[in-house]
Amino acid sequence: MPPFQYRTITSVSEGIYKEKGSRFLSFACPVESESAIKERIEAIKKEYYDARHHCYAWILGPEKKQFRAFDDGEPNHSAGDPVLGQIRSKDLTNILVVVVRYFGGVKLGVGGLGNAYKAAAEAALDKAEIIEREVFEKVCIRFDYASTPETMRLVKDLDLKIIRQEYNDGCLLEAELAIKNKEKFQSRVSLLIALGVSLELVP
Repeated sequence: MPPFQYRTITSVSEGIYKEKGSRFLSFACPVESESAIKERIEAIKKEYYDARHHCYAWILGPEKKQFRAFDDGEPNHSAGDPVLGQIRSKDLTNILVVVVRYFGGVKLGVGGLGNAYKAAAEAALDKAEIIEREVFEKVCIRFDYASTPETMRLVKDLDLKIIRQEYNDGCLLEAELAIKNKEKFQSRVSLLIALGVSLELVP
């Protein structure tokens, strides 16, 4: 069963962590797509162009199936994975966390790096405002003019969020449906069709 809700952050939050002269600046950013992630990373790289490393991790989607961790020249799994672990520990998605490192002249070792990147990511995430958002999917309903009252009652009863409406030879309505109401919506549509209401779901 797909999730009805997911946890994410409302706006960019920042943190800082220092270890043996190295400075780790962290940025937690809400994102909706891989293109938005790319833009945000490029903007941070441009602003902090003189830093040695720009490591990051991100997760997308209510089911959290899209994710990536990137070490940017640090030893394998010493930077991106600890950042990803902090995102997962707070059960977040649609989020990017970037940690910018300014090397302080003293090597930290793989274990030390892992702890530092984890602490830096945590510093930004601890300042973030976390919210829960409902998961929606788009539905498209075709109906005739005579069926408008029943269709609009369906929209109201199941709290559909109308995106687009067309009234030509027939009527077309595109809306967002909360996943938690999907079974109820499908049952109501089937009942209306059985009662002779002229409407259908368009793929």
